Amino acid sequence: MRIAVINETSAADRNADILVALDGRGHTLINAGMTRNGAKPELTYIHTGLLAALLLNAGRVDFVVGGCGTGQGFLNAVMQYPGVFCGHILSPLDAWLFAQINAGNCISLMLNQGYGWAADVNLRLIFDSLFSVEPGGGYPPHRQESQRQSRQILGNISTLTHRTMAEIVSALPDNVLKPVLEFPGVRTLLDVDTLQDAALKAALVARLD
Repeated sequence: MRIAVINETSAADRNADILVALDGRGHTLINAGMTRNGAKPELTYIHTGLLAALLLNAGRVDFVVGGCGTGQGFLNAVMQYPGVFCGHILSPLDAWLFAQINAGNCISLMLNQGYGWAADVNLRLIFDSLFSVEPGGGYPPHRQESQRQSRQILGNISTLTHRTMAEIVSALPDNVLKPVLEFPGVRTLLDVDTLQDAALKAALVARLD
């Protein structure tokens, strides 16, 4: 699995903890956000939400690990976009249930509030739980089929209730889009010339120019 780790400015110092907690699981890790507080340029949760959505909709990653001080800002930002299904994960049990019931492709972590002694251990246990079960397998067992149906319906609703990512890219103001597209490494990661989505490719080319 290709996992993007995307830290925003207030929680950038937690980046190393997240990478350590994810290491050794056989995934390809893409460190796409900020790595230390105060670094320039800065990405707020507004920008990291957009970056996560771009990478998921472009098919460049399979899963995003994001967050912010409380986890709420990134959660609300990233859920404005199509095809993103994000959970606010505070504990290993949250992760375990989210994977099975909601089968999401993104999580938002609380990285400042309550981030104290053994918080790095909690991160490792969260990832242990998140990747220990079949996504969308369902829990409890007698609810499996109903939950699978609900997840499929939710995906259809996301398509119906959002503009396409191409339309969004075309409409976003420069102060939201430009910091993301100009952030170090993002253009290489998006590799716009090889995008399969022709409309998204055209929209990005127009804004990059």
